[in-house]
Formats: sequence, structure tokens, C-alpha cells
Amino acid sequence: MGYAMLSAALTSREIAATETLIRPYIRHTPVIEVNAQDFGLTGAPITFKLELLQHSGSFKARGAFANLLTRLVPAAGVVAATGGNHGIAVAYAAQQLGIAATIFVPSVTSAAKLSRLRDYGAEVCIVGDRYAEALAASETWAAETGALQIHAYDQLETLLGQGSVAQELQQQAPYLDTVLIAVGGGGLIGGMAAWYAGSVKIIGVEPLASPTLHSALAAGRPVDAEAGGIAADSLAPRRVGELMFPIARAFVDHVALVPDHEIERAQHVLWQTLRIATEPGGAAAFAALLSGSYQPQRDERVGVVLCGANTAAVQL
Repeated sequence: MGYAMLSAALTSREIAATETLIRPYIRHTPVIEVNAQDFGLTGAPITFKLELLQHSGSFKARGAFANLLTRLVPAAGVVAATGGNHGIAVAYAAQQLGIAATIFVPSVTSAAKLSRLRDYGAEVCIVGDRYAEALAASETWAAETGALQIHAYDQLETLLGQGSVAQELQQQAPYLDTVLIAVGGGGLIGGMAAWYAGSVKIIGVEPLASPTLHSALAAGRPVDAEAGGIAADSLAPRRVGELMFPIARAFVDHVALVPDHEIERAQHVLWQTLRIATEPGGAAAFAALLSGSYQPQRDERVGVVLCGANTAAVQL
């Protein structure tokens, strides 16, 4: 899909239409405003978008339902490759709609995410060490069985669904100057940036160990990057999507990189201060603020998307 065609299809109008379609199946997740001083920071209060409270434990339920409700699903059902959250969302949406789902995951997928996949009734196949290997296996499966492939980020319907996070956030917090968003393959930041279309500053946040969008922006195109670190099961797809890249180049201000120990610290601080349990990828955007990788101006109103909670860090 060329950029002109994508620009026509991925607009706030199309995102709003998709949001209306998926609304019966997704949660309207809340925001909370917290004093920066509670975290030892200075400046204006921080607005957290609690998308980790979404069905399936992450924002990805939005894109999953957008795919299943707008595309023709064959008798063979659907197939997806995932580090965890996308597959969980597809499995959840498929279960709700009575569709068979086969999910391919790499060996780095956490036990917590594997458990949730199986709880939602998906057939789970573990292939390779990284997302790219699971993706290749899922493509082979789709070719052999006729199953509909649901891509985690490089699919128009996925981007439209994820863009509904920004639509909600703008309604809840229209005063924001800046929004910090974790980046894996780029579905969330791509959809959100398309909704805002430059009306707020968008900052991508990536682990230092998997700088996919950072590398792509430096190269002027999606390129392979390192794919490791603590958030490898959600923020390490090797390269960002072709569809989101022109959106990022147009509307993402820059990408802040955070080391693994700062992501772990952000997880700890969120739990200790707010009793919010996030997975590493879910805490990455906040880690940019907490570590100083992104330093807002004194009166800058910053929103932070807490995007995932599929972790075994808190167990009963």
C-alpha cells in the first residue's frame, strides 16, 4: 500500500468508524493524573492511560477485534505470530466470536503469556527464539491451511484499532502536550500518531536492547535491529512495520531509548507508588520519564500509555 493510499485509509475519520464497530467488545480504559513529585520528578502532573486494563491485558484487543470484525474469516479460522500480547488478544477475540485460533510464539514468550493464550482456547505452537521466526512459521501455516493471518502491527485494520487508544485519550485528556508510547513493531504508536496527526508531540520509547524505530528513523526506512532485552516478548520484533513507518516519520518527534534496568525500576515504582502491575513493555514509556531519557519542560503536560499487564510478577 502506497503512502497516499495509506494516508487516505488511516485517518481520524476511519479510526473513529473502527472504534464504533469494536466498541461493544472493548473496554473504555481510564486515565489517572498523578503528581510528578510522587515519583521524585518535577513539573506538571503526569496523566497515565491505563490501557493495561483492556480485555486480554493490553491494547492489542482493539486491533484484534478490528481485524476479526472487518475481514472475511475462513472456516480454517485465524493464525497469528506473537511475542505474547498480540496472540493473547487474537485468542481472546476469537474465543468471544466463536472462531478457531492458532498462535505461533517464540521461546522467549513468558510463562504468564503462554498460560493466558491457552486459557483463551488457542492452539499454541512454539517456534524459534524470536518473533521473526514465529512469524515465518505462521505465514507457512496460513499458506497451508487457508487460515486468515492477523498481523501484530503491519496491517491496516490493526493500526485502525490501535488508533482508538488515542481517540479515547484525547477525549479524556484534551490538555496534553505530549504523549509517550512504547514501540515494538509500531502498531500502537502508528495508530495513535495517525489520530493525533501532529496536534500533540509524540515520543516513541524503546528498550536500548531493541531500538527498532530508532534505527529505522536513522536509516530512513525500516531496517533490522537488535531484538533482545527484558521486553523481548513485546518490544522486539526486529524491525518496525512498513505501514507505520511513514506515519512515524511524519508525526513522531523522536524515540527515547531506555536500558533494561530503568524499565525494571519503572515497574517497581509503579507498583510501589500506585499498585499498578505492568509487564516490562507496559512500563517502558514511563521509564523514559523516570530515567530522564525524556525530560519535559516545566509546564509540559505529559501523557504516558501503560500498555500491557501480562506478567507473573504478581501472583495469588
